Amino acid sequence: MIIHNFDPIFIDLKFFQIRWYSLAYIFGILIGWYVAKKIIQKKYSKLNNINLINAKNFDNLITYLIIGIIVGGRFGYVIFYNVSHYLDNFFEIFMIWKGGMSFHGGLIGIIIASLIFSKRNKINFFSITDIIACVSPIGIFFGRIANFINAELYGKISTVPWAVIFPNTGDDSRHPSQIYEAILEGFLLFVIINYFAIKKNKILKFGYISSLFLIFYSIFRILSEIFREPDIHLGYYFDILSMGSILSLLTLFFGLYLFFFPLKK
Repeated sequence: MIIHNFDPIFIDLKFFQIRWYSLAYIFGILIGWYVAKKIIQKKYSKLNNINLINAKNFDNLITYLIIGIIVGGRFGYVIFYNVSHYLDNFFEIFMIWKGGMSFHGGLIGIIIASLIFSKRNKINFFSITDIIACVSPIGIFFGRIANFINAELYGKISTVPWAVIFPNTGDDSRHPSQIYEAILEGFLLFVIINYFAIKKNKILKFGYISSLFLIFYSIFRILSEIFREPDIHLGYYFDILSMGSILSLLTLFFGLYLFFFPLKK
């Protein structure tokens, strides 16, 4: 049994605070940016196609992605998870340093940002999203670790040896579901997606890596939700499905559709 005593604030200067949650986004974006450019050079450099994303274009894409992640992730959380609260406390919508970001909202934001960028620069949309799919697990991994440090999104009551007693949740030990998600949606997803993206590059068409990301993320997220305590104000739908599971079933459907019905050239 482990007692959670992590401070969500990394540096506190009284007038200014640096939180682990913010650092998770910063490191996730920076490392993902670096790895993405390496993958682009490996996958696309020999194709010599001006309609594909390249390292220089990806530098310009980063601004679009950051906006998409933050705006999409925040508004996704507000709409999907707690719209009534934020209607009564409107200005709290902008307090993202307190946490409250939705992966599925961030996913929508990234898709919209990538679509706008691809249209403006006449770049194949799926050549962009395939690269993003390769490195997104890095950001997810850091994000879930930050969730653990923040003692949020904790798991159900458990007596497993690695169970954690989180602050403000009573004396019961719980599954560290954030760590489960970091391993599944972060580390394992990164290995799987990049295996197909790099090792099987010759047999996969554009869009397949994106579809595999949606499929495997959704499966891992649904599995993780089994151990995760549902949001108190939402509970379960149909006595079995959390909001995260419902949204993941939708992304699983779109991933399967994209995989089995690939778009024409």
